[in-house]
Amino acid sequence: MSTKTIWVDADACPRAVKEILYRAAERKGMTLILVANQALRTPPSRHIRSVQVGAGFDVADNYIAQHISPGDLVITADIPLAAEVVEKGALALNPRGDLYTEENIRQRLNMRDFMDTLRASGVDTGGPASFSQADRREFANQLDRLLAQR
Repeated sequence: MSTKTIWVDADACPRAVKEILYRAAERKGMTLILVANQALRTPPSRHIRSVQVGAGFDVADNYIAQHISPGDLVITADIPLAAEVVEKGALALNPRGDLYTEENIRQRLNMRDFMDTLRASGVDTGGPASFSQADRREFANQLDRLLAQR
């Protein structure tokens, strides 16, 4: 099964990750589609395009979930979207290079729900660490591994 399209949940995707994806799409001749609630500037390319969806909670996520096909790759930090992607037979990779799989997605959903419960009860859980050079490197390495398998 070959990866047909790379989809990006682009609203919160770090610029460094987008730049890695632009280069990968050109190098591999793959379609890259960035989906966001706002207009995005993308490099001129026949392989790269953006889709602007309406404002609202999970609108971009829903668009991606409705349009993916088995074997596609979705870049997202949104765990519920990743779960839906995996369920539909596509791959989900977060911008820090973590691959979501059938084996780990349930645990990640449970942890997300647990943290939501803590935050709702007033506990300050902090946020994710700043996006680092190590995160960028891990994403690029994992992307290369995935695209080499396809």
